[in-house]
Amino acid sequence: MADQATKENVVDLLLAQHEEIRHLATTVEKNHGKVRKDAFDRLRRLLAVHETAEEEVVHPFARRAADDGSRVVDARLEEENKAKGVLSDLEKMDPESADFEETFAKFHRDLEAHASHEEKEEFPRIAGEATPEQMRGMAKAVKAAEAIAPTHPHQGTESPTKNLAVGPMAAVADRVRDAIGKARG
Repeated sequence: MADQATKENVVDLLLAQHEEIRHLATTVEKNHGKVRKDAFDRLRRLLAVHETAEEEVVHPFARRAADDGSRVVDARLEEENKAKGVLSDLEKMDPESADFEETFAKFHRDLEAHASHEEKEEFPRIAGEATPEQMRGMAKAVKAAEAIAPTHPHQGTESPTKNLAVGPMAAVADRVRDAIGKARG
């Protein structure tokens, strides 16, 4: 049996993450208490590392992959910037509050639209232009970027250069913040 890592490509990896993001967002929306809080924390972390990796690895390739790649990527980056701001606001809210529920419901709709745009406009371009080796290489690069990415949203870092400049220190700060939060219970 072939090793799973050798078969995986970046589009399959991102699609699987989109499914997990959808599942977590639905869990947040339909639950309360500890289930909601835990699902939101997992969603926030997954979105933070996922978007960072897309910004560092996927979007630059997609920008070069098609004539209108810059237009497609710029639209996704604008959505990601807005989402980071809302996600940061949600982090500060009581998950049981009416404000959280209202803000999260809109965020969930916007999140779904963003994922759909990537799946229809960006991922097919990548799959059509990348070689199988590039697809596997990007999957490995995405996993590496996610392993060291910040775990909280940082609005305004939607480029590889900004992620590389700000990301490492933000990632350390975020992981310390996460550890302290976990220790507090």
